[in-house]
Amino acid sequence: MSAAATKNRDKAPINVKITIRPVGMDKPRAWLAAGFEDFRRATAVSLAYGMFWVGLSIAITAGAFTLGLWHWLLPLIAGFMFIGPLVAVGSYGISRALEAGRDPTLGDAFGGWRGHAGQLAMMGVMMMIFFLAWIRLATLLFALFFGLGAPDPESLYLTLLTTPQGLGMLLVGTAIGAVLAFGAFTISVVAIPTLMDQELTFMEGIEASIRSVAKNFRPMLLWAVILTGCVLVGVATFYIGLALILPVLGHASWHAYEDLVRIEQVEELSH
Repeated sequence: MSAAATKNRDKAPINVKITIRPVGMDKPRAWLAAGFEDFRRATAVSLAYGMFWVGLSIAITAGAFTLGLWHWLLPLIAGFMFIGPLVAVGSYGISRALEAGRDPTLGDAFGGWRGHAGQLAMMGVMMMIFFLAWIRLATLLFALFFGLGAPDPESLYLTLLTTPQGLGMLLVGTAIGAVLAFGAFTISVVAIPTLMDQELTFMEGIEASIRSVAKNFRPMLLWAVILTGCVLVGVATFYIGLALILPVLGHASWHAYEDLVRIEQVEELSH
């Protein structure tokens, strides 16, 4: 299809064609391999970027316990699935620098969004809608199964894992969270790297992402499972594993975008 993309207000709109390529079930493995290779080539910058998010995660966890809001940790950790694509923006910047033949810097990691801040901010709003919807649903589920009082951490987590009431909440919460997370994945999996690389609107990025998932449903479902599983492993290591996992997954997602999305300029329109 054709979509109008504007480089900036001083230039004429550019008519582009967004083509989604079909991929096979072997591609998620290839994307991971490419992600590890990018991490190897830019280890210092990628690791520093990953450690930044590890430090932020630890600070949020410590703050939650200090403020007596520890019962929010489980939904907040699960909610990371909704904002993960935004966290990966820095990794996209590093991969893009590598492809340009440059040695990546922290500026590529932390400042790669600047040229596309407006459209990326709109994507951020979309992802936050999913995140806030999840938090609201998690709150309602907690009230439904446990009432309005927050028990102490030991009894809550013991109850979650050893009682029908707790297991029921985990099952229902997991099912609802999975549906919301896959919805967020569908609209963002290639949208954010597309917006980092092209002069498109956030709606065009979302459309490209939805079409990518629809055209390659099985490979993309596998990719969603891999992303989720890797993040859970990182969290299970008390966040330390995320220092490696987050940048590798970000680099891999960049290569997924490059395999899936092709942008062609069709014509330049006059004022």
